[in-house]
Amino acid sequence: MRDGQYISTVDYECVKISDLIAMMVGRDLGNIYPRREALQQRIPVLKVNGLTRKGVLNDINFTLYRGEILGFAGLMGAGRTELARAIFGADSIDSGTLKLNGKETVIKDISDAIQQGISYLTEDRKKEGLALNLSVERNIMLGNYPEYSDRFGNVDSRRCQQTSEEQVKALRIKTPNLEQAALNLSGGNQQKIIIARWVCKDTDILIFDEPTRGIDVGAKLEIYELMNRLVAKGKSIIMISSELPEVLGMCDRILVMRSGRITGELSAKEATQEKIMQYATLED
Repeated sequence: MRDGQYISTVDYECVKISDLIAMMVGRDLGNIYPRREALQQRIPVLKVNGLTRKGVLNDINFTLYRGEILGFAGLMGAGRTELARAIFGADSIDSGTLKLNGKETVIKDISDAIQQGISYLTEDRKKEGLALNLSVERNIMLGNYPEYSDRFGNVDSRRCQQTSEEQVKALRIKTPNLEQAALNLSGGNQQKIIIARWVCKDTDILIFDEPTRGIDVGAKLEIYELMNRLVAKGKSIIMISSELPEVLGMCDRILVMRSGRITGELSAKEATQEKIMQYATLED
């Protein structure tokens, strides 16, 4: 079935996985990880030096380049989400420095991070990313209202609606209307609502934490395509994922973490699942 309609009945002994996927999403996906041009210039946008949070993160050092998708791999509890939250200002750090576009900066909290051009797509969209009982439009506009208000705080409802409609169309969010509660949408469409919110914010650095967890293969492809469009425009993405094929298929470079440390770095060409797992389980 697809979109509430019967599609086909097949013999499980004869059908190919690719055929099942095509019937599920309504088209032949081909390569699920869409190709894009390799990074041409290495222009640093974020440089992390010695970032430490006692008992959680230990001496983290890395650089993120403009137009790059930088992957973070590792086992559960390796410290990837904790690192994302520290960069985003959601959790404090004990030591270390951040440089944005070559200038050292201090990120005190989430509001500070957003103002400095960093956004974070949380790993738990239902608990931390969405107001499930609010409408699609309200969820897209959350955090964006100041840019759509006059100096007296009056919100331009017409502009909000227009922007939300544009995002729904651009991201192919399946919803009967903008007033539909986010609770009633599929996981993939809920995820795209959060991405739409950050696209409206127009931040230069986007942290995607498990961006395709719990969504169908068709929605995954659409998110991959969106990520590629963002980096093609000069945005930079930190991608945290527990799905190794996803990390290998989408990232320009991969950093592997274990026990709050970065234990290895791999280019897209040299990375394999075996090498990632070696770094992820490497003993100190």
